[in-house]
Amino acid sequence: MANGADAIFFGLPRFNARLRADNFTEADLPELMAFLHKHGVRGYCAFNTLIFTGELEDAEAQLRLLEGAGVDAVIVQDLGLARMVKALAPRLHLHASTQMTITSPEGLRFARGLGLDLAVLSRELSLRDLEAFQKDAELPLEVFVHGALCVAYSGQCLTSESLGRRSANRGECAQACRMPYELVVDGELRDLGDKRYLLSPQDLAAVEEIPRLIEAGIHSFKIEGRLKSAEYVAAVTRVYRKAIDAALEHLDAPTAAPVTLLNAEDQYALEMTFSRGLFSGWMHGVNHQQLVGARFAKKRGPLVGEVLTVDRDAVELSAFTTPLKPGDGVVFENPSDTNREQGGYLFQVEGPWISFQRGKIDFRGILPGTRVYKTSDPALDKELQATYKGDLPIRKRRALNLRASGAAGTLLEVAAIDASGSVLASVSSALPLETARNKPLSAEILTQQFNRLGGTPYELASIELHLEGAVIVPVSELNRMRRALVAALDLLPSAPVAETPSPEGSRESAHAMLRPLRQARDEEMNTLSAVTSARLHLLCRSLEQLDAALQAAVDRVYVDFEDVRLYGDAVRRVRAHGGATEIFLATPRIQKPREEGFFKLIARSAPDGVLIRNLGAIAFFEATGLRTTGDFSLNVANPLTAEFLKRTGLERLTVSYDLSIEQVLDLFYACPPSWFELTLHQHMPMFHMEHCVFAAFMSNGSTFLDCGRPCEKHRVKLRDRTGMEHPLKADVGCRNTLFNAVPQTGARYYEMLRHAGLQCFRVELLEEDAGEAGQVIASYQALLSGHRTGDTLWRDLKAQSQLGVTTGTLREDLDLVRY
Repeated sequence: MANGADAIFFGLPRFNARLRADNFTEADLPELMAFLHKHGVRGYCAFNTLIFTGELEDAEAQLRLLEGAGVDAVIVQDLGLARMVKALAPRLHLHASTQMTITSPEGLRFARGLGLDLAVLSRELSLRDLEAFQKDAELPLEVFVHGALCVAYSGQCLTSESLGRRSANRGECAQACRMPYELVVDGELRDLGDKRYLLSPQDLAAVEEIPRLIEAGIHSFKIEGRLKSAEYVAAVTRVYRKAIDAALEHLDAPTAAPVTLLNAEDQYALEMTFSRGLFSGWMHGVNHQQLVGARFAKKRGPLVGEVLTVDRDAVELSAFTTPLKPGDGVVFENPSDTNREQGGYLFQVEGPWISFQRGKIDFRGILPGTRVYKTSDPALDKELQATYKGDLPIRKRRALNLRASGAAGTLLEVAAIDASGSVLASVSSALPLETARNKPLSAEILTQQFNRLGGTPYELASIELHLEGAVIVPVSELNRMRRALVAALDLLPSAPVAETPSPEGSRESAHAMLRPLRQARDEEMNTLSAVTSARLHLLCRSLEQLDAALQAAVDRVYVDFEDVRLYGDAVRRVRAHGGATEIFLATPRIQKPREEGFFKLIARSAPDGVLIRNLGAIAFFEATGLRTTGDFSLNVANPLTAEFLKRTGLERLTVSYDLSIEQVLDLFYACPPSWFELTLHQHMPMFHMEHCVFAAFMSNGSTFLDCGRPCEKHRVKLRDRTGMEHPLKADVGCRNTLFNAVPQTGARYYEMLRHAGLQCFRVELLEEDAGEAGQVIASYQALLSGHRTGDTLWRDLKAQSQLGVTTGTLREDLDLVRY
């Protein structure tokens, strides 16, 4: 606030994507919002996680709390929660989180149906991409401009869920992207030198892109600041406030001279307070050689230089690129293990020589050529702390419209009025008005006295006089009235009221929103035949797997090829085979501007249906008349989300991979289970990234135009610290998905799921050949036909697989009596 923020965003202890942060509490809210609004700053609550069925009533209670405390807006990922905001807390503005994965104008148009007031777009969009949103926006757009970059698309990262039972969609990201990985190419370890952090991007710094972003129609600029120091927040906010103001001034009054957005001092402050290296991210499109430096994944600060000479208690450095002084902190890089690096505070700086207190550094471990980084600058910290110590400035003041009325012998009344003329607050004089002999009250006199609003969040916009005759009251009384009016205004609810809410008793509730869905579920279960057979749907990633599926006569195949030009061949193959197997073609998981051509190719292939993986594809395929199933990437975690998506014409929805078996059953008991299918067997798709590991570490190319497409020639895996080798695949958009090395199965919960009314079960293949695919298919066909149990299938698959099988997400033991 002290350094120029117009708004802050924060989380509570539940339902926000940074649960590890020291978040505000419910008890903090009234004081927090009063403090923000007093200084002309808005407050947005990050409510940006998926909401499970059993949490909807708790989510409702938190929404009402936020609304009552005067919070300006909530930032939401979950589509069902977004519906609740508009129905249950109408005074809250609704912002789509970047977790909603809005990557195209088509996706934005779809999301607008939720009643959004602002949308935070995905970080992976370039300036050219963002320009494509201008004609379709119809609401303010926000982008991240500074801070940590997630290598995976927000809302599409399942790594923490898959590896560590901590879901990023639930605010528990384990930051697996910041861990070291090794590259295994065609079974052989590839030597990458000191590059070990293959999925850890540099931090985003888009300060010099601010003018282009403004021209592209971006309304607000977001700084990632949680889990960071106050000094970092101060430094970054100050730099971007200055840059935005300079860019706006230049746009209003253009000059031939270029506007300076970032000077050397600004650059130093950004690097010094926190940096893993600063880069423009995806603002200028993909650059796979620069996005990920791969040598470290933690804070570095600016590079000082390299070690030239090592003495007993000191080292000589190459020419300093960053000044040093006693008291500054430095670290000596150790690329082989960044968790075991030496460093500390400088005791002495003499020319190129730096020394530490005796015994602080084991200089035997420091070799010539070692890079040295500056990690702290106490003098800069002190300067930044001074910006927010003491009284804070008022960022934006609220316009005050006044109306003064009265006559001789009556009290003077001064009222603050809104645009409709309704009184917000009023004060009366302690003394009656008297007839004026000279200098009666006038608009000029009242303006002079009531305009003294320094130190308050108000500024006088207008004053209306409704005085009868020439009257007067002492100036001291006018000053008292001004102070009393400000105090009365400060007591008003601080949230902007966009509409008059309905009486509390008549408002809808989460329970009421769910009631018709539960009724529909009960009606469906009453009519469901006990002999209704289960259906097996198989996802194939090769023609060889497709042939195995046709040979086994599965009910439906989903075809998910990297080369979508083969989709037509796949459809013809199914048609030529005959039989009853349906073929659905999968869309890419991400659609960016100008990628609608992929949808057109799918439609021209004339499949039986389409597996929808992103918001932008929903409306496109609804217009084609093709049958559609929504995939896991739509993040269906509760009945309200499911109902919203079903209304768009989706025939069936894939249950979110974030749900445990208990939460899956809660979902099926709250709405019709015929709406859903569930993936029973798969290699979890962990990271889904714009970053291409193939191009970055197997070529010198920066894009698909010059990388040589090593993804088409080699089988690649990433080996993690435990030795597991996770398969890496590229899709048609050159986006990479890293799959868990270990397949997971929910087979032992099959009977429980059938009892809950589920009919459609999916098995996803990855790298299986025809024989392996046939074995997997046969195992699950036997399970669905009742010829074997999930427990025996579990044991058999584990015995047949070199990698083993885990229960993965569907892992909680339940008491069957409950259901």
